[in-house]
Amino acid sequence: MISSVLRRLAAAVALAALALAAPTPAVATPSASPVVAGDPSAAATITWRLERAANPTADQLDAYNRITSAMNAAVARYNNLSGGLGKSITVRYDPSVPTADGNINGTIRFGANRSYMSERTALHEIAHTIGVGTSAGWSRLGGGGTWTGAQATALVRQYDGSGAVLSTGGGHFWPYGLNYDNEWSTTNADRHVRIVAAMVADGL
Repeated sequence: MISSVLRRLAAAVALAALALAAPTPAVATPSASPVVAGDPSAAATITWRLERAANPTADQLDAYNRITSAMNAAVARYNNLSGGLGKSITVRYDPSVPTADGNINGTIRFGANRSYMSERTALHEIAHTIGVGTSAGWSRLGGGGTWTGAQATALVRQYDGSGAVLSTGGGHFWPYGLNYDNEWSTTNADRHVRIVAAMVADGL
């Protein structure tokens, strides 16, 4: 009887010892990563969303697909090259719009003409949402027919020579404004984004 009790007591002690000796899983405490000045991951970005009909027609679905492709390409180019411009954009498909338009309130509308559902158009309209042709800074720095901001002027001279200027009119700029399809090239698209970013730095 006593030996049976002793055996059970010894077993209980052995189990307790094993439990105390077993390794305890480590729990990592999340630590906040410091934000480093100039770190691209800390920079503002352009984001966008497409307003969609609850039960889209075939026409709407086709437009949504084309607009999504164009906007994804344009936003990626801006976020890669603009140095941290930030804007939240809402995009709509509106067949009543003749081509496309962009507003400083952050809206872009694409009309029914499929030829305007392109990256070139999306880049151009994003520039309007940022302030090209739509902001007080645009009126102040570009209202006289030539952009007078130092940074964008220096950049176009780097591209096109010491006498180059950025012309302005009708809410648009050139060269590199991507106002028409015949202005499209990947080089011009990259320069467009960098010039818009320089205009923002100038006070757009």
